[in-house]
Amino acid sequence: MDEVLKRQDSGELKRRLKARDLIGFGVGIIIGTGIFTLAGVEAKSHAGPSVTLSFVLGAVVAGMAALCYAELASSVPTAGSAYTYAFATLGETFAWIIGWDLLLEFALGAAVVSRGWSGYLANLMGLSPEWFGEDAKVNIGAVAIIAVLTVIAVIGIKESARVTNLLVLVKVAVCVLILAVGVFYIRGENLTPFIPPAQPPTETAGTLHQPIVQAALGLEQSVYGIAGMVTAAAVVFFAYTGFEALANLGEETVNPKRDLRVGILGALGVCALLYIGVSLVLTGMVPFAEIDTGAPLADAFDRVGQHWVGALISLGAVTGLTSVMMVELVTIGRIGFAMGRDGLLPKKFGTAHPRWGTPHRMTIAGAVLIAVLAAFVPISELADMVSIGALSAMIIVAVAVPVLRKRRPDLERPFTVPFSPYLPIVAALACFYLMLNLDVMTWLRFAAWLLLGLLIYVFYGRKHSRFAKDGLSSTDRPS
Repeated sequence: MDEVLKRQDSGELKRRLKARDLIGFGVGIIIGTGIFTLAGVEAKSHAGPSVTLSFVLGAVVAGMAALCYAELASSVPTAGSAYTYAFATLGETFAWIIGWDLLLEFALGAAVVSRGWSGYLANLMGLSPEWFGEDAKVNIGAVAIIAVLTVIAVIGIKESARVTNLLVLVKVAVCVLILAVGVFYIRGENLTPFIPPAQPPTETAGTLHQPIVQAALGLEQSVYGIAGMVTAAAVVFFAYTGFEALANLGEETVNPKRDLRVGILGALGVCALLYIGVSLVLTGMVPFAEIDTGAPLADAFDRVGQHWVGALISLGAVTGLTSVMMVELVTIGRIGFAMGRDGLLPKKFGTAHPRWGTPHRMTIAGAVLIAVLAAFVPISELADMVSIGALSAMIIVAVAVPVLRKRRPDLERPFTVPFSPYLPIVAALACFYLMLNLDVMTWLRFAAWLLLGLLIYVFYGRKHSRFAKDGLSSTDRPS
């Protein structure tokens, strides 16, 4: 454990971030496809007006996980987030697995968002679908935005924070506009019944595309009702992923003992309120069966003759998705930096730029991977992989809280999770339940990714680890 804590002194990351910067980063990565797309998609597909309750349920689960993140982030303020926490509590092998999962989550998430950004931009400016959007053979728009944001992320963390905070202001202003104008067009009949009666889906999915819990128990598929609301909660939980990225910025925060917990919980609270409010307005403006799943909010205001609001929503979507990609690029750099510093990835990834103080090599390497995926691969079918990677990381963090308390009761904890170990256990079980609501194919792909990661660890990481060079076996390496 002491070895893990000392690692933060071996790098050259600069402490330049304050609580307001962290909240900006958090809102920047959380508010994106969830508020502009998922609310409408899940209202029409699974939950009806009760999608609002789905966002409440998702916020409760994310909030419990956030409390666990806040304790560990303030106690172990170092780059790497859940990767470092796993290292400190469960050892090197488990740390590698969770770091590998996080790289999957943020790289794939950035690729998905960059393709969505390209489509929104094409719709807003009338650009050619040959080079922009999902129908493009080579998505130039997605590659271009990743390239621009990578330059900003490499130049410096403070510059990244300034760009993100500016984009967040635009995005939050658009959300407030949606609430302020949309509330006057809510119709009570659109919200009745609030939880529509359960019914069979119009199209029955095959076993591979059925939630694993349903496939295992042999349950019949259904939409709406309580089950539909819970299914929607499992999907919209994706909208809350990202707050954990703030824990990667511990070494660059001026006062991590205070600012990390304020940033994580503050960002999550702001986003939960916006999600709940916007989903209620949307389902109140349009009958849920008639919601447009492509651009639900813009279409809702077009229906009531407020076309200028629809145009501003499109602008907010472009800026909102830009900030998501910005934070994901920053996060990938910090996770790879921590893993490279430990020798589990090549050492060159664990060094900071001498002038800008950022993990430039890992940021650029991650951006190249993201750009390749975004340019050539239609990855909408892989979106659930983002959720399963995030949920697995949250389970590890929840388990790490009571483990670390037992192993290091003397460790200073500026913030502590209430009702531990019960609340962390409930958080871990809730995250696992949501994972069970992802389909069989997602679990198979996740297993393949884990297998690839374990092979890399066995044949490279274990041999090049900083602890291996000290002559320690994997079982003797400090935790």
